[in-house]
Amino acid sequence: MTQAPDLLYSEEEEALRSAVRDLLTDHCPPADVIARAESDTPHDLALWKSLAEGMGLAGLLVPEEQGGQGASAREVAVVLEELGRTVAPVPYLTSAVVATEALLACGDDELLGQLASGRTIGALAVGLHAAPGATFKAVRRENGLLHGELAGIADAAVADVLLVPAEDGGLYAVAADTATVTPQISLDLTRPLATVRLEGAPGRRVGDAEPAVRRALRAAAGLLASEQLGVADWALTETVRYLKERKQFNRPVGGFQALKHRLAQLWLEVVNLRAAARASADALASGEDTDVSVAVAQAYAAPVAVHAAEEALQLHGGIGMTWEHPIHLYLKRAKADSIAYGTAGAHREALAGLVDLQAP
Repeated sequence: MTQAPDLLYSEEEEALRSAVRDLLTDHCPPADVIARAESDTPHDLALWKSLAEGMGLAGLLVPEEQGGQGASAREVAVVLEELGRTVAPVPYLTSAVVATEALLACGDDELLGQLASGRTIGALAVGLHAAPGATFKAVRRENGLLHGELAGIADAAVADVLLVPAEDGGLYAVAADTATVTPQISLDLTRPLATVRLEGAPGRRVGDAEPAVRRALRAAAGLLASEQLGVADWALTETVRYLKERKQFNRPVGGFQALKHRLAQLWLEVVNLRAAARASADALASGEDTDVSVAVAQAYAAPVAVHAAEEALQLHGGIGMTWEHPIHLYLKRAKADSIAYGTAGAHREALAGLVDLQAP
């Protein structure tokens, strides 16, 4: 008999949330994120060092005997919620989740320990748009060297090591300085994309690409829902706060019934998203009904996060349209996340196949 998922937060998870939120409040204010987005160095590597090395969060998914913290996807989900609330420009999802999960499937303890320490940043060289069950592009291997071009690689600009799938079925660890990494124009400037070109780059085989990429993308899709929850929750909380303060006709704008209805509807959507995201994280942690829970979470998360950010933009009025207000960061993150690791439509289609509910 399958055990019902635990959707509540434990005391340890709430303590972790509090510690991460305190750090982000002090070191990741919206003005700094906006300033970074306008610069040539959008990633906040000092913040990454505090999160990864100082708090040990890069190794949450890695067992203690392999140099990590021995936690689970539930703890990672809490961290991603808080990172979503601040749209923190750090490679946590790409290195501490995606690259780490790929290496866990391969069993490469040495590189896994380096990623768990936070001193090495990894990136899986698979396009950010790739869904867990989709095909992915691979490079060719000739005379022991890798050749090819891969586009849409998230956070490749700050990666120290790239995990590159090859046509021979292997997954290869490639030093990032042996590849040509060219920035692409990205909607979400806090998670920039890049094209990776390999022209005779040496690589060390760490395992088989197919199972490693599948595992990594499934975890990415399932835990991305928690980041989307953080984005949506921030948008709702800030909008409610603003409408309580903003006055029109000598009364708070939030008192108008039409706006109350819109906020109530949004609250319901965010509550449902929290349940879906928590179920997905719990399934990844327990290994039960994982594919179904991940597909449900991603089918629901993307439209809710985008809707929450759009409502925040509209209900903030003129101030919400300015570059100085951080709402545009959240809307861009929500829109970019809506096509990351598979669209909502792709996950609905996958879900239909999993539960044998075919279209007429």
